[in-house]
Amino acid sequence: MSFREENAENRDLQKPFLHTGSWYKLGTRQSSLMSSTQALRDGSISILFCVLIAALGPIQFGFTGGYSSPTQQAIISDLNLSISEFSLFGSLSNVGAMVGAIASGQIAEYIGRKGSLMIASIPNIIGWLAISFAKDSSFLFMGRVLEGFGVGIISYVVPVYIAEIAPQNMRGTLGSVNQLSVTIGILISYVLGLFVNWRVLAILGILPCTILIPGLFFIPESPRWLAKMGMTEEFESSLQVLRGIDTDISVEVHEIKRSVASAGKRATIRFADLKKKRYWFPLMVGIGLLMLQQLSGANGVLFYSSTIFANAGISSSNIATCGLGAIQVAATGISTWLVDKSGRRVLLIISSSIMTVSLLLTSIAFYLEEIIPKDSALSNILALVSVAGVVLMVVGFSLGLGPIPWIIMSEILPVNIKSLAGSIATMGNWLVSWVITMTANLLLTWSSGGTFLIYTIVAAFTVAFVALWVPETKGRTLEEIQFSFR
Repeated sequence: MSFREENAENRDLQKPFLHTGSWYKLGTRQSSLMSSTQALRDGSISILFCVLIAALGPIQFGFTGGYSSPTQQAIISDLNLSISEFSLFGSLSNVGAMVGAIASGQIAEYIGRKGSLMIASIPNIIGWLAISFAKDSSFLFMGRVLEGFGVGIISYVVPVYIAEIAPQNMRGTLGSVNQLSVTIGILISYVLGLFVNWRVLAILGILPCTILIPGLFFIPESPRWLAKMGMTEEFESSLQVLRGIDTDISVEVHEIKRSVASAGKRATIRFADLKKKRYWFPLMVGIGLLMLQQLSGANGVLFYSSTIFANAGISSSNIATCGLGAIQVAATGISTWLVDKSGRRVLLIISSSIMTVSLLLTSIAFYLEEIIPKDSALSNILALVSVAGVVLMVVGFSLGLGPIPWIIMSEILPVNIKSLAGSIATMGNWLVSWVITMTANLLLTWSSGGTFLIYTIVAAFTVAFVALWVPETKGRTLEEIQFSFR
């Protein structure tokens, strides 16, 4: 046997296989690879089940956001509310979400990701019951604030939980399930709102959280949180369940332990510490993306899509809104499939570029409609162009700027500042969301063309922000991503 052949055989004999953590000889390579495939399959099923349970939270999130659209006229009529009172009702979920976002990081830090989702479910259930049995505006407003509080916690905890349990090659796809579930929740509320009254719709809003609470007992806690809390046995057991019972997890265990050890268990982080580049840079990227996501005006357009379609001359605006919701779900589903193939950064640039072009097209169409006679053929064409622009904007948003900022936020924040920084980023997102939803209707009343021009400028700035500042995180472990900022 030659020297080269002998070395090749030795290398083969020393290859570890993902079976029981043992060393296998060359002759057993085929059966070992088959065992590895089975183990990975079992782990994938376990992770998928965990993600589907956690996704009930974002479905609740979307249902809360979409509830006000199909119920506006009925609630105003039944409870004798003014337009301003109903606008306040719609915006109070954002106010509650800001409070929930502030608390979310600390709650998730001290009682874990699963405990946080359980706590978030309780005010959601109470809030929906308060709305369903409301006799006046006080119960209506109280229920909306409680819903918002729960949604604020959910919006931070679910992306973090998914990022912490997912293997690096599936993290983008599984992370996108968060936003996909939000869009599904919105669509469900739109469709059900066509057939049931607002009180029944509120009762149906309880279902996601009533399923989520028992479901949490069947999924493991985040292994990275367990490791940070010093629960070594629970940490390794949780990771083993998530990766498959026959999978060798020793390398990943070592990486997570090293990352946690360098961060320090329960390290106290002050605002002054955020001045260090290893902290302020990922925080700036996370906050910037989440705020630009809202400043692009997507939620304002979605919340008032019926008004926009009516302004464009569409008679069945509620049905058109349901169609827009379905398109959003489909586009977000495409993003879920693409995000681990093309990468986060590329999708963000494509997404914000599509939004820039479509928003500019819509703005020009609305400006021209104001100066062209309403009954002319050109006016009808411009109406179709403006509707197409809105649809294309929603598609662009759903491909990247909708789901990916939440993924990146959960990936890049160092473990020892995740609770503080995550709360700040999530609160910033909800604060801007509240501003956009409060001003969008007023801006559309002022000038539809001017409103879309403002959103165009923000979308164009987003392209530059992503190109200059946002790192690519595809194919890297959380520990590798966070270490790179050092």
